[in-house]
Amino acid sequence: MLRFTAAFVALIFSLHVSAQSHEVIKNICKDAMENSQLEVLGRELIDGIGPRLVGSSQMKKAHDWVVEKYKSWGIAAENQQWGEWRGWERGLSQITMISPRTKNINGIQLAWSPKTPKEGISAEIMLLPYAADSISFTKLLPQVKGKIVMISMLQPTGRTDNDWEKYARKEDFEKMKATRTTQTQAWAKRITNTGFNPKNIDSVLERAGAVGIISSYWSFANGANKIFGTKNRKAPHVDISQEDYGLLYRLVEAGQKPVVKIFTDSKETGMQPTFNTIASIKGSEKPDEYVVLSAHLDSWDGGTGATDNGTGVISMMEAMRLLKKWCPNPKRTIIAGHWGAEEQGINGSRAFIEDHPEIVKNIQAVFNQDGGTGRINFLNAAGFVHAYDYLGRWLRGIPDEFRNEIQAYYPGTPSGGGSDQGPFVAAGVPAYYMGTNNWDYSTLTWHTNLDTYDKIVFEDLKRSAIVSAVLAYMASEDPEKASRERIKLTEKDSKGNIIPWPPMQAPIRKGGLN
Repeated sequence: MLRFTAAFVALIFSLHVSAQSHEVIKNICKDAMENSQLEVLGRELIDGIGPRLVGSSQMKKAHDWVVEKYKSWGIAAENQQWGEWRGWERGLSQITMISPRTKNINGIQLAWSPKTPKEGISAEIMLLPYAADSISFTKLLPQVKGKIVMISMLQPTGRTDNDWEKYARKEDFEKMKATRTTQTQAWAKRITNTGFNPKNIDSVLERAGAVGIISSYWSFANGANKIFGTKNRKAPHVDISQEDYGLLYRLVEAGQKPVVKIFTDSKETGMQPTFNTIASIKGSEKPDEYVVLSAHLDSWDGGTGATDNGTGVISMMEAMRLLKKWCPNPKRTIIAGHWGAEEQGINGSRAFIEDHPEIVKNIQAVFNQDGGTGRINFLNAAGFVHAYDYLGRWLRGIPDEFRNEIQAYYPGTPSGGGSDQGPFVAAGVPAYYMGTNNWDYSTLTWHTNLDTYDKIVFEDLKRSAIVSAVLAYMASEDPEKASRERIKLTEKDSKGNIIPWPPMQAPIRKGGLN
């Protein structure tokens, strides 16, 4: 009987789509491909406003810009404050080797790094002391006083694996990888032996009197480094390009005692309010049921946050523009959630869930985009038993031209804390991470200094906007409420216990202080 009912609903809905919705979907697709606003949105957000570190003035400008853009399209939007964060503004970073010769060093201070005196700091650099154990390390710590300390390993090559695979002999490639593995393990042991870890070793060195910290988090792509943050309050922490870091490391190993001058001009701005920007197209028949388009607005600031997650934001904004134009009166209310502080712990969406239980209990579906510039090519059904019935119906509403690459995994597995669909899944809401084709996202642009406007592939992004808009439309128009029945989990952890459904977690509402 249940199978018959599901099949009957699918048939009725299919006829409904064919009879009444074909023209809407056709217009959405045509407008998206011929009248796309994505490039304009990208230039205004990514070039004009730039990176959007939580607590920065650019973050607030971005929230305000999103609100005004939505209002210009006749879409209601507002900034909803949910907390506050340590404010910090990036300034100039100038790093120079002044001995044994003069050379400009390619690098940038990490987020929340303290500024230097006006004259900068000049000091000899040294490697993180090697110790057999934490007791030995404590005895060696006085060596760092007055020094700039290097805390990253020396990479054995600046060539990418693609280069090695293309040009090297197979045995030489394998030898290089084995060398890299050995060196990675040795450096990890060097850190572990201190009794600390990569996330807090810089603070330990600062307390011991180091005047600066140098790292290099190479992303294994040409010119790309991961740029994150520091908790230091006195000793500036800078990340240096792979090639320049290698030079300094080798000079230290050769006993040439290189001296580096660091100048940074950042500033603290006190605690700043943090927001989510929420836009909505009110439902005409079921206004108290919701479909959510999701994309976090904040970014790291080594680049301009173009593909993480500027592309997600402008794609969802474009989807909302298309929906407002061609489906101004959807059955259910369609919301766009542009979350704050995702990069610092998925805080904005978690706060929204806490603050709006009346919405959360009535969400039909959440579609989250946070995978870079590529076109959408897979969806994880997130562990909901009947997802094939309703998500399958919605996907079939997308024209073949835009759907033929998309793979959906049923019933899938519940999403953890990797992006903003995770908190909704934890709350029992059908929420889907919309994966994209790669474009070397994980190495080239994800959290790197190369995450910039020129890496956006707008033809792919147009297709993503279409997929998002049509899925939201189909979910809104579906006569049935999506089931929230969960799969029975059977996977076990290392202790033999069944891994539970992801738990709900509270947001950090006052952040950046520790």
